[in-house]
Amino acid sequence: MDLEQLRHSTAHVMAAAVCRLFDDVQLDIGPATDTGFYYDFDLPRRLGPEDFESIEAEMARIVAERLPFERLEVDRGAAEEMLTKSGQKYKLERLADIPEGETITFYRCGDFIDLCRGPHLDSSGKIQAFKLLSVAGSYYRGIETNPMLQRIYGIAGQTPKELKVQLRQIEEAKKRDHRKLGLALDLFSIQENTGPGLIHWHPKGARVRAIIEEFWRQEHFKTGYDLLYTPHIGRAGLWEKSGHLDFYRENMYSPMDIDGDPYFVRPMNCPFHIQVYKAHKYSYRDLPLRWAELGTVYRYEKSGVLHGLLRVRGFTQDDAHIICTPEQVEGDVREAVRFALRMWKAFGFSEIKAHLATKPAKAVGDSGRWDQATRSLENALKSESIESEMDPGGGAFYGPKIDMKVRDAIGRLWQMTTIQFDFNMPERFDMTYVGEDGKEHRPYIVHRALLGSLERFFGVLIEHYAGAFPLWLAPEQVRVLPLTDRQHEHACDLRDRLRQAGYRSSADLRSETVNAKIRDAQLQKVPYMLVLGPKEQEAGTLSVRSRAGGREGEMSVADFLERLKEETGSMR
Repeated sequence: MDLEQLRHSTAHVMAAAVCRLFDDVQLDIGPATDTGFYYDFDLPRRLGPEDFESIEAEMARIVAERLPFERLEVDRGAAEEMLTKSGQKYKLERLADIPEGETITFYRCGDFIDLCRGPHLDSSGKIQAFKLLSVAGSYYRGIETNPMLQRIYGIAGQTPKELKVQLRQIEEAKKRDHRKLGLALDLFSIQENTGPGLIHWHPKGARVRAIIEEFWRQEHFKTGYDLLYTPHIGRAGLWEKSGHLDFYRENMYSPMDIDGDPYFVRPMNCPFHIQVYKAHKYSYRDLPLRWAELGTVYRYEKSGVLHGLLRVRGFTQDDAHIICTPEQVEGDVREAVRFALRMWKAFGFSEIKAHLATKPAKAVGDSGRWDQATRSLENALKSESIESEMDPGGGAFYGPKIDMKVRDAIGRLWQMTTIQFDFNMPERFDMTYVGEDGKEHRPYIVHRALLGSLERFFGVLIEHYAGAFPLWLAPEQVRVLPLTDRQHEHACDLRDRLRQAGYRSSADLRSETVNAKIRDAQLQKVPYMLVLGPKEQEAGTLSVRSRAGGREGEMSVADFLERLKEETGSMR
């Protein structure tokens, strides 16, 4: 059974149940999502979780009736008449969005008829298990000045057992919510005075970020990349030439006037990297160029979609551009895929899926280049035996792409890495190189982000590890816990010795019991705790406790340092 069809069909059954239970129901959209489904309603009264039981009961009756999903193909006039007669004003507006000449379809399920592209299951009777989860406000079309609708979220499983697994995953996800853990572990915050979607990295979160960035830089140097640093703002003319002011203006912040010229803060790094390329004349002998930057960008996002670290307005992208000849492109794409796999493995993600998005109906660039680019992406995925799905026509107008998803510790897939061809920018900026024949040629340019944005990646990392980062990433690796004041000096000496050896350590010198100190260290998810009492001080040993295993006995300082070295390995 197709999971997307199951979810979409369940959304329709939910809408049918709502229409049976309530009067004057205005319908908007009800799509399947990556995790379930939702439907948007305009209703005379607000719904709450207390309404779910009656809605689910009515859904169960519709399922028991085994009603067929019937596809109705109609012309525009008939569609307008149907929606006008039923008083569905939002659906009438959605109908107007359908281009002239495109097929207009409705789906009937019993007495419920909905404007819908489909497809659906054959019958409501094939729906086995579902659960409504929450209701939230949602502006019509996502525009704050439009009416506020009510969005009911739910999930559907192919079997009751599968549904139970999904519900367990949802409960586990709540425990791992990076917003709650970020507060509890003092990693980051979003301050009202600064503004929504703008992240403050606290010392512990900033320490993890610094570790990630240093590892990222060293791995890029090893893989033949050079680093760039480019401005945060640029003249309007640059963004006109790149096409951003034509195609991306609604996501860019208002311009600022500098000496009479309008400037924009950057939403992307690409035009600046191209400016660096244009500063020199390159030969085929100089290529490929692999340029990377941890570039902070700013994009307008509606307040309703902002979500902790996962959807923000200012973020640092691990951006890179590969500029190469047609002969080099397949090898460089393969290396980019391998690089992504190495990075994800280092951060503890082993299961990777990919989507290959191909040429859309409207596209720029020579068809031969599109074919070569798509083929190189396909070959790269095959060479690394990565599970992949095709997304026909899903590429950007300027080139095909690979989107890579990683599966986290509780089974959720996160879209992270993108490897994107671009046939538009080289033309717009007249990028050339001198070929072996002495003539000018147009290079290929490949946009490449491995981790995506550092903010979003950090949010995913927090949830993947539930805040208990592996030793090499932990903001605090060791906490020294003296038993009494008489061990304070020894505790500070040990803390400093660990720091000198390169480990992030602290000493808890508070006038608390050692059990209270242990509990606090465990709540802060510190990997190792070293208890120092009179016995350990006299013997020159450590009483070691680990976050994972509890008390691990006594060992010498030298042995403990060797243990840290082995555990961090080459990652530190």
